[in-house]
Amino acid sequence: MQDPVRKVVIAGGGTAGWMTAALLKKVLQAQVDIELVESEDVGTIGVGEATIPPIQTFNQFLGLDEKAFLRETNGTIKLAIAFENWRKQGESYFHTFGAPGATLGICGFQHYWLRARKAGLDASLWDFDLNYLGCKAGKFNKIQSENPVYNMGYAYHFDSTLYGQFLRRLAEQAGAKRTEGMIEHVSLNTKTGFVNGLQLTDGRQVTGDFFIDCTGMRSLLLQKALGVAYEDWSHWLAADSALAVPSQRHQQTAPYTRSIAREVGWQWRIPLTHRNGNGLVYSSAYLNDDKARNMLMDNLDTEALDEPRKIRFKTGRAEKQWHKNVVAIGLSSGFLEPLESTSIHLIQSAIVRLLKMFPNNAVTPSMEALYNEESKDEYETIRDFIILHYYLNERDDSDFWQDMQRLTLPDRLAQKINAFKDTATVFNEQNDMFRDASWVQVMMGQGIMPADYHPSADVHSDSAILDIMAKVYEAKQQPIAQMLSHDDFLARYTKIQ
Repeated sequence: MQDPVRKVVIAGGGTAGWMTAALLKKVLQAQVDIELVESEDVGTIGVGEATIPPIQTFNQFLGLDEKAFLRETNGTIKLAIAFENWRKQGESYFHTFGAPGATLGICGFQHYWLRARKAGLDASLWDFDLNYLGCKAGKFNKIQSENPVYNMGYAYHFDSTLYGQFLRRLAEQAGAKRTEGMIEHVSLNTKTGFVNGLQLTDGRQVTGDFFIDCTGMRSLLLQKALGVAYEDWSHWLAADSALAVPSQRHQQTAPYTRSIAREVGWQWRIPLTHRNGNGLVYSSAYLNDDKARNMLMDNLDTEALDEPRKIRFKTGRAEKQWHKNVVAIGLSSGFLEPLESTSIHLIQSAIVRLLKMFPNNAVTPSMEALYNEESKDEYETIRDFIILHYYLNERDDSDFWQDMQRLTLPDRLAQKINAFKDTATVFNEQNDMFRDASWVQVMMGQGIMPADYHPSADVHSDSAILDIMAKVYEAKQQPIAQMLSHDDFLARYTKIQ
């Protein structure tokens, strides 16, 4: 009979390990002991500096003070991602954390906007998006209003290493134990196949009842020790390499991430208060490392602060993310390129999912199966959303982009694209983190103009629909004049009183 789960061992630190330790200790408190094993000699990937809005919920649940969090992590506000050159060179669009327009009826705002275009409207969909307007003005402020028209969803840019250190202090204060050491061997129970403990290079043994693999792409427990296979998605997402380099900060800090498509792959620019994060994601089958380095360094808009650091990866996921008494969280469970800033969110959702299904007296096959099913769905919907950006390009300047146009799509993604092309309809799966507004913005930004719209939008006459649009437009424009510049907001908000 399996022992009750009274001690959890987290293998690996970094952002994944310390997010896990902090939240488990917050929820389980004294019921379960938490010991995290990490070595200062093992580096972290450290590219997850851009996030999506659910990080606010995570931080709030932990009781983090937002002002202190922004100060401690050199954080900035993120309202959107700007996609440049993705459809064609010289074109750009925003995927914002807002929702264009307002709720006007049973169908989405895009249907009413399409109806208004038919009546002569010449404003873009994004002209009705408060987040977009804030990005273009370089402004942000917290809006105190219950009116959903003024919702301005936001996330953060931050230094992920500093975030991990911030959470480490919190977790240790709550009673989590940190053990410094390099893992040399994973011990298994010969009868059950469960992990018994971790043997460190100095001979110490760290034992536990349940183990969380946060060892990054090495996946020492789940994939190496337990033999869980890896599902390779490189036939859909060809990028297998990245270069990352910090550079000096801009004089003015933009409240959004930039994703700039290059001849092969794409470049990120992430503004922090003390520096910029930069990187190039590319495929080694189309671009060698030397040319990639030149491409990145030639396209920095501030002075580099270090030499580029190379990262190799294989896009995909572990076929099981929970197996026996091991759950993989973070890069040990899979890798999706950071195009839509989902890396840290996948850590967050994996921890929350584990806590909802956390074993009390035994690890049960039913919980393991349910966890794996939900994880699979979540990874696949994010994968599809990333494929969408590549597939819907119209570039003709390189073999890379033309090959992306010829991808054989996953069935679910092909169905989504066709439904939107035909009738502007968006449908979501339960575990899809991207809601309707996200799919609408990317599909329209990448060039899809729906052929039709929902019949309920035809209830309004031409003059009526144009009048409605004018009122929504005016409402969206109204708060911008009163907002602070992004830098002024940060300076005032994070100032120690």
